[in-house]
Amino acid sequence: MTDFSDKILRWFDEHGRKNLPWQLNKTAYSVWISEIMLQQTQVSTVIPYYLRFMQRFSNINQLADAPQDEVLHHWTGLGYYARARNLHKAAQIMRDQYQGQFPEQFEQVVALPGIGRSTAGAILSLALNQHHAILDGNVKRVLSRYRAIAGWPGEKAVEKTLWHLAQTLTPEKRVADYNQAMMDLGASLCSRTQPDCAACPVEDDCQARYQNQQQAYPGKKPRKTLPEKHTVMLLPRWQQQILLYKRPPSGLWGGLWGLYEVQHPQQVKHKAESLGLGDYQIQELTPFRHTFSHFHLHIQPLLLELEASPNINAVQENSQLWYDLDQPANVGLAAPTSKLFSTLTLSPESHD
Repeated sequence: MTDFSDKILRWFDEHGRKNLPWQLNKTAYSVWISEIMLQQTQVSTVIPYYLRFMQRFSNINQLADAPQDEVLHHWTGLGYYARARNLHKAAQIMRDQYQGQFPEQFEQVVALPGIGRSTAGAILSLALNQHHAILDGNVKRVLSRYRAIAGWPGEKAVEKTLWHLAQTLTPEKRVADYNQAMMDLGASLCSRTQPDCAACPVEDDCQARYQNQQQAYPGKKPRKTLPEKHTVMLLPRWQQQILLYKRPPSGLWGGLWGLYEVQHPQQVKHKAESLGLGDYQIQELTPFRHTFSHFHLHIQPLLLELEASPNINAVQENSQLWYDLDQPANVGLAAPTSKLFSTLTLSPESHD
């Protein structure tokens, strides 16, 4: 199996990525942050978030000691916010149990919140050159095609086969370079839709290439129709301030600041009364759809222009916040909230 890894490493020496921000002055902490950000997110999107995040939270203790709101604020826009909450929890565990150091034992790392088998292997191999195989989405695609392993990798039997192959092919030496190369190969030449097989270092032995069936591997996740849900989001506004509330710590947009919601427009009056908003004028904003992995959410935003000053100071203790569009607070915002704020600040009516 050394022939495979030798070809991969030779390709990496010539074409691999070696100057990404988390590859410079590499530590387990910096690799951990990058690996979590790169889950479900492309490198080009991650880079500016990573740079801002590391500038603010340059070590484990800074991250652990920060308020969760600030951590989520620096994550706003990256999505999959459980990743940020788990980062924060894991940092606090490392602060309290490992003296602010990143643990170096695989069992300790994989036990941290938000770190699975592949991520633990990636951190320890890339940062410390420990011998661990990895199996992220890019590596699954390369290996599935290389050995024509049929089936969706989310199925236990298929994943088990891929793990066995990944462990068999991972070399004893230069593990960090090899694992980086496998991720780079999957992200570039062995892409999902238009693989550049002619430039691939292992094309001669690739079974999918031999069969001319590259698109058949890996197998697709069984499709199911996503349910459609509807909500009405309320934007009570006084001057340039919008009323938000902090969502529960788990579940949809957990721990983020979001807009109050009702199921039907006729419920707006009752909700506004319960919030003590007083008189207001309603303006319908453009509806839009927000898609989650498990459902579509159709959102009708309603701008409630208040006619009298609300008691802004009275809500601060109730997990509520009057968010100033001109002087934004450093808090994490739910994605639709952030989207709506951008339309309001661009609106010519926003400063009447």
